[in-house]
Amino acid sequence: MAERAGLREGFTTGTAASAAAKAAIQVLSGRPAASFPAVVDVPLPDGGRLAVTVAEARVLENGGVRAVTVKDGGDDPDVTHGARIGCTVSRDPGLPDGDIRIDGGPGVGRVTLPGLPVAVGRAAINPAPMAQIRAAAAEALPLPPRGGLRVVVDVEDGGNLARRTMNPRLGIVGGVSILGTSGIVRPFSHEAWQAAIAEALDVARAAGCSQVVLSTGRRSE
Repeated sequence: MAERAGLREGFTTGTAASAAAKAAIQVLSGRPAASFPAVVDVPLPDGGRLAVTVAEARVLENGGVRAVTVKDGGDDPDVTHGARIGCTVSRDPGLPDGDIRIDGGPGVGRVTLPGLPVAVGRAAINPAPMAQIRAAAAEALPLPPRGGLRVVVDVEDGGNLARRTMNPRLGIVGGVSILGTSGIVRPFSHEAWQAAIAEALDVARAAGCSQVVLSTGRRSE
């Protein structure tokens, strides 16, 4: 990852989940779980690729596989920096061949208010990282695929981490969001700050709020 003006870039929760999902499917397809920690190459939403270290993988009693990536936010003051983001993958013969169903598990929030890019009731996995996880998972599918896969994303201690984010005010309950339009965390990004404000305004508008109040500064809220 690059440095901008002396600041180290990181990777998003979406990229972390993508690496964990791909690693879990590799183990499900025969790669030894003991081969991890190891680097996994994943696609990014902007068309690039990134090598991400997957910390561990293990086969579960039910035959599924869970892999874990440690989120690296670089030099950005990111609440999820250092969080353990996992994906549990299991086969589902009832799904069409090659189908990949993605959902959120423990530590991933659920959407309860309209106005967000994710429908009410669904896991708070934004469209770009959802597509990224699906693309990474598809790269690891055995050919020809038989049946489909279920991928469940989890974030250890995500419920507590979420209290330090805007999620409670956005109606996202139970955990953090899986985010990332580019797959890369750019420290102190103006674009990310503007996107967060726009998202909050979208929720306020959908809730019928006629007025909003904006405050600046670290302690003025």
